[in-house]
Amino acid sequence: MILSSDALASGLAIAALSAYGVAAWPHRASSRIDTAALAIGWVIHGVALAVDIAGAGRGARLGFAPVLSLTVWLVLLVHAIESRMVPLPAVRRALALAGCVAVMLAWAFPGDVPLASHSPWAPVHWVLGVVSYGLFGVAVLHAWMLDAAERRMRNRVGGGDGTVLGLPLLRLERLTFGFVEAGFVVLTLALALGVLTAARWRWDHKTVFSLLGWAVFAGLLLGRLLRGWRGRQATRWLYSGAALLLLAYVGSRFVLEVVLGRSVY
Repeated sequence: MILSSDALASGLAIAALSAYGVAAWPHRASSRIDTAALAIGWVIHGVALAVDIAGAGRGARLGFAPVLSLTVWLVLLVHAIESRMVPLPAVRRALALAGCVAVMLAWAFPGDVPLASHSPWAPVHWVLGVVSYGLFGVAVLHAWMLDAAERRMRNRVGGGDGTVLGLPLLRLERLTFGFVEAGFVVLTLALALGVLTAARWRWDHKTVFSLLGWAVFAGLLLGRLLRGWRGRQATRWLYSGAALLLLAYVGSRFVLEVVLGRSVY
């Protein structure tokens, strides 16, 4: 969420935090209140994003916290679509907690409005990058569910029933790496557009970690295609690639904005 200091943005932040907090509150069993609270929090979160982008006057704030918050919002969007087919109450609470953290971070660290870019394609590059973050975030969430299900199966006599809350493991695996493939395509487009439209090439932390993340995901997809990688071997590569991408934008800007106190732009 990209928040300024005005009263409207602050009010939206408090409202989103309250709704996410209700959804994340531990109960003995899931209820419709949790689902409704998560949906309300997500809607308010999205409104706050739109209000702040429009209210900035010069464009979107592109700090580490706004990008992280927008990524969480996109993951919640995919979850909302999927949950219509498969209820996942445990995941819902974890995502509500992630929403709380994202809102608080973006409220505390709203980021800077960048200077006008030399290229009209720069906003497209940024949007593609954030979308790839969201897709890989969803893939990580599914991979976590996949690993948890496999651990439960190994610890049960007879190997369990091969499902995760009613979803077959093979289907969950296909969903996981379907998101990886989609994220890889979008990331490739984002990187290619960044190279083609950059005024000058810079080997900074963002560039290095982005290319390393791309290479890890390329290796993962090749390993699955040529060697049939599955299970924890595949998910380790997924986690590694996602961590590198997180370091590329969010990590490097966190160091510059918070640790060093410097403007990125």
